[in-house]
Amino acid sequence: MTKKFNIAALAVASIAAMHVKNAAGEPMYADEERKLPIRIHFHGPGSKAFGVVESRQSARAVKRMQDNDGKVTVAPHEERQTEAAADLASLTASFENFDYAPAGVEEGSLTGEDLFVAVYSDPLLGFVARQASKFLADWGNFSAASKAA
Repeated sequence: MTKKFNIAALAVASIAAMHVKNAAGEPMYADEERKLPIRIHFHGPGSKAFGVVESRQSARAVKRMQDNDGKVTVAPHEERQTEAAADLASLTASFENFDYAPAGVEEGSLTGEDLFVAVYSDPLLGFVARQASKFLADWGNFSAASKAA
């Protein structure tokens, strides 16, 4: 009998952490000793949360086509940003070692999905949302090798 490879050994993790980099591309830390990485934990492409977001994105695209007589159209910039922030927030499991308190917002007052949407919606933190989208698009970030790193 020929031995076969068990493909299940290559299953990806349902959650993985992304080390956030600043706008210059340098990994960020919450402390000067660089022992507390600033990370975002995401639900991966094999997760139920990811499937829900993909379905929502497809439904939006179909609705836009129906609303425009079957023509492919692009949503206005503000609408795309709002949708992208909501999608990223839905895929975020947690933030690690950072908070978000812009002027006029009390530190710690935003939590959960409200916190996630606020960060991803801030145009001055657009580099975070861009990193998140890129991270989520790569299944390799959820592989066993990535979990060990």
